[in-house]
Amino acid sequence: HVQLVESGGGLVQPGGSLRLSCVASVSPHSTKCMGWFRQAPGQEREGVGFIYTVGDNAYYNKPVEGRFTISQDNAKNTLYLQLNSLKSEDTAMYYCAAPIGGMFAYWGQGTQVTVS
Repeated sequence: HVQLVESGGGLVQPGGSLRLSCVASVSPHSTKCMGWFRQAPGQEREGVGFIYTVGDNAYYNKPVEGRFTISQDNAKNTLYLQLNSLKSEDTAMYYCAAPIGGMFAYWGQGTQVTVS
């Protein structure tokens, strides 16, 4: 069982930046892949991006490509999401996730990002 705890959300003005953290109970390398997702009120959860934690290759959904960056610190069992050039449409609850058998099955409680 993998436990995930996100933090770092808050209120930021358009154009601003935030860095979200996801502390895991295991090293990101051991999961092989981790992802970030978000869900805005009244909308379905959508993928933000994911990283193959061995090899450090990250991939992003088009709305955030070029503005958001996923990174990891295995010494701290932590996954990061750097959010730059924030827009009002980035307002959402952000979740990190880890997989079982190719599907994201472990989820954190989320951290709220509000751009206004």
